[in-house]
Amino acid sequence: MVYSFGLSLGVSMELIRGLYNVRPRHRGAVMTIGNFDGLHAGHRHLVALVRSRASSLHAPSLVMLFEPQPREFFQGPQAPARLMTLGQKLAALRTTGIDYVLVLRFDEMLSRLPAEGFVEDILVGALAVRGIIVGDDFRFGAGRHGDFAFLQAMGQRLGFAVEAASTFLLDGSRVSSTRLRAALADGALDEARRLLGRPYAHRGRVVHGDARGRQIGFPTANLTMPEPPPLRGVFAVTVPIDGQLRHGIANVGRRPTFGTGRTLLEVHLLDFAGDLYGRTLTVSFLKKLRDECVFASVDALIAQIRCDREAARNYFAAHEGTS
Repeated sequence: MVYSFGLSLGVSMELIRGLYNVRPRHRGAVMTIGNFDGLHAGHRHLVALVRSRASSLHAPSLVMLFEPQPREFFQGPQAPARLMTLGQKLAALRTTGIDYVLVLRFDEMLSRLPAEGFVEDILVGALAVRGIIVGDDFRFGAGRHGDFAFLQAMGQRLGFAVEAASTFLLDGSRVSSTRLRAALADGALDEARRLLGRPYAHRGRVVHGDARGRQIGFPTANLTMPEPPPLRGVFAVTVPIDGQLRHGIANVGRRPTFGTGRTLLEVHLLDFAGDLYGRTLTVSFLKKLRDECVFASVDALIAQIRCDREAARNYFAAHEGTS
């Protein structure tokens, strides 16, 4: 099935789910391959390069993704924290002007496909690729035996161009999803914002919780989070609602005071009253206020939330117009 976002190349983005949905118009693209988790500044630099090369050849541009991400397939719960859901990733890629995004299911069959088969069957056979741009550390195929030099040799033999993207640096260090994860885990949200070019955000649908927040005077909108979450603790956040940017505080964690097992994102909006159940919200994390902790009593928790709310108000007052 092909999902279209828009009407024309360079403005629209088509999502192609699986090789069986590749159509003639999708063939002959200039493309790149990767996880694009977080879609940070380095990813955007790579996508812009793909679009530039595609434009020069009057060809479409294409990004290939895998779902689940390969490390999630191989490592399961031990895989690095995911920075974006697939839906968030697609929405972010839409803003880059890429023409097509091909999502391949990463399963046992694909994991066993040799590098040569990946090139011959997928890149050439299914996609008739005209050019491919990847990092010089790119690895692919069963056992990750395929590397940039192998891909380049296959391109010379089968008639497609292979180019290495230059490393995108910030402060002399490579911008990567690993670096972004480390910043989020440390609560270094200013650093994460610089790596992304925007505040780190999570988008999801508001689900029903146990109403504990409302019972203690701090109603929350509850959203599910990836497990493990890329960040934990209490944060000052913003949430756009009906065209207005709302300020709030948010807790990401398992609410240890109440012994809750699953990770939730709980958002308490300042000076807001309304029903948000079923709404899809985008929560941007601007400042870490503290770590999540266990409280001796509900009264102690309430007192701390009041302090958190005041700290958030002070933050937003000091950063008015910058959030």
